[in-house]
Amino acid sequence: MSVNRRLFWLFCVVGVALGNSGYRAQAQFQPAPDAGSALSIPADHLIQPQKLNDLLQSSRQGSLLVLQVGSRLLYQEAHIPGAEYVGPGGQPAGLELLRKRVAGLNKDQFIVLYCGCCPWERCPNVARAFAQVRDMGFTNVKVLYVANNFGADWVAQGYRVEKGQ
Repeated sequence: MSVNRRLFWLFCVVGVALGNSGYRAQAQFQPAPDAGSALSIPADHLIQPQKLNDLLQSSRQGSLLVLQVGSRLLYQEAHIPGAEYVGPGGQPAGLELLRKRVAGLNKDQFIVLYCGCCPWERCPNVARAFAQVRDMGFTNVKVLYVANNFGADWVAQGYRVEKGQ
């Protein structure tokens, strides 16, 4: 459990002991997301599904690299057209594959990372993948904001997908 989570629970317990509800203590103290959480990705580095879909349909598509950093099974079931699978961003082997894939690219390459395995706040992959690419010096990196999961936020919206590989 992170230090922030421990402090959060400590404030809740102290609040209850003093006669305040845990809810009130929670409203007064919001722990900062840890670096491995999708919640840690700055909002200006997020791209909404509709916006990415529009970009994919525009003439600017050629300069865009879309990388899926989640599970291979999810990628095989359905993925964004033209997206490449590079391995789970929450695991060292996946991060190594990501590092190798982008190593020779220009640092201003437009890259979109996405996972879609689960609700945004529980995604184990995108934050670490994002940090990896940014640490390598890439300056034009976005992360697809998938609030619920890829099925609900992309497929069910009627956006195109590819299957297999």
